[in-house]
Amino acid sequence: MTPLQLQPRNTLPPITWEKLPADFPLPDEPVENNLQPLLAAALRESLELADLILESMLIATNFGICATVGDKTVVKAPDWVYVPSVKPLPPGEIRRSYTPHAEGENPTIVMEFISATEGGEYSINPHYPYGKWYFYEHILKIPTYVIFHPQIAILEVYNLVNGKYEAQSPDENQRFWIEALNLFLGTWMGKKAEFEGYWLRWWDKSGNLLLWGSELVEQERQRTEQERQRTEQERQRAEQAEQKAVRLAERLRVMGIDPEEIS
Repeated sequence: MTPLQLQPRNTLPPITWEKLPADFPLPDEPVENNLQPLLAAALRESLELADLILESMLIATNFGICATVGDKTVVKAPDWVYVPSVKPLPPGEIRRSYTPHAEGENPTIVMEFISATEGGEYSINPHYPYGKWYFYEHILKIPTYVIFHPQIAILEVYNLVNGKYEAQSPDENQRFWIEALNLFLGTWMGKKAEFEGYWLRWWDKSGNLLLWGSELVEQERQRTEQERQRTEQERQRAEQAEQKAVRLAERLRVMGIDPEEIS
């Protein structure tokens, strides 16, 4: 599902990048369901555990990304956003929103997770307050836009090509190469936390799944159990060898042979 290619023609007012004042009233819209933050947190968790997150990066959930178009401040809060490098904040300051260029690099990836009721993820409205698709494509010009339908496991990845989003095709494993992170992104069926269903997961170039914390713990538990079993098997083999040696010595003595003299 993509917007119509014949998008409305209009001339955008000048776009400027001004950091929001501390008292700017940000939209306070609750997430549409409890799955959205779980999906976002799971994506970050596996990156963090794989040591792929740097202090200079910004990875946020339902976080306001801002631009000033003409005299209007536009704020959109994608379900997941990745910024390769941001300027550090002064000590004690909390980041409430993010204005590209004024506070660091432009976001490289934005993701939207669609609930039962679409929230405008495909909107190409070219007028204030602007549709999400239009805002990401024409105003922010974000290289990669991901839309995920978790209820039906449909994952769409769009790359910005000559100013327009073009659908990317998955590989033979139905995964999409995400250049900015040097990873594959795909869907995965299973359980995490209290939810069993479709998740977004990362894979490296070699096809290895980036694991969650619970999976790493289970992996370590299995390694420990395997090592315990190997140790137990070695103990049993040593015990059996010792018993065999004792029996052999007894037979030799019965035959009138001193085992000590043989050794």
